Amino acid sequence: MGSRLRGNDSTGLTRAFLPGDCPMSESPLIALAGVTKIFGAGAASMQALRGVNLTINAGEFVAIMGPSGSGKSTCMNILGCLDTPSSGSYRFKGVDVGALERDQRARLRRHYLGFVFQGYNLLSRTSALENVELPLIYRGAPANERHARAERALAAVGLGGWADHTPSELSGGQQQRVAIARAIVTEPAVLLADEPTGNLDSARGREIMELLTTFNRDQGITIVMVTHEPDMAAYARRVVRFFDGVVASDEQRTAQALAEPA
Repeated sequence: MGSRLRGNDSTGLTRAFLPGDCPMSESPLIALAGVTKIFGAGAASMQALRGVNLTINAGEFVAIMGPSGSGKSTCMNILGCLDTPSSGSYRFKGVDVGALERDQRARLRRHYLGFVFQGYNLLSRTSALENVELPLIYRGAPANERHARAERALAAVGLGGWADHTPSELSGGQQQRVAIARAIVTEPAVLLADEPTGNLDSARGREIMELLTTFNRDQGITIVMVTHEPDMAAYARRVVRFFDGVVASDEQRTAQALAEPA
């Protein structure tokens, strides 16, 4: 799939989801500033995020860690345009996501973001190829283009010979590979992975992390991954830790640390 896996800019970022706004190339890919999120109201309200400041540049591999309730999943939902902040700003490629209409946020997701979940989220009665084609169907791609791109994506995750198999005929590790193929088939700028190894044994988990590392290193996909597992976070070049709704630490890992076995 080559170096094109960096976000489909062939139609232009501004035309894809915010006509008339021209993002600056020097802007961070992702920038959160003072982001809060409150669920509920009055005495029943709960503040999940308490002023998050975070920037992520194109090509980074960032692991987000923290205990349950620390706000990391809420932050990921905001990054994925699945939720909106209560206050503060989220900018993607310099564009204020909070200023987008609902359909523009949907186009942002379709054109620039890929998602990988702990539970795979595959359709049980459809083949691996058909599962991978789904995001392209939502984008209105013609059938021959969908088939070709889905086949390339499956080959890229090492499942070139498994296109006709349904999820029940695949192992957990293979199902997650199909989910990753589905995430990259749209050639996203960012891959958002929420506990991608949580349902796998350690050996299959390492295989998935090696795959994500390869896409980040060789094809320039920016990866933001939530994980509870230090061994999996060790594959990232940067580890951000959440605690009580804020960024508690932000560590850049050295080349020597990355070279050491987890």
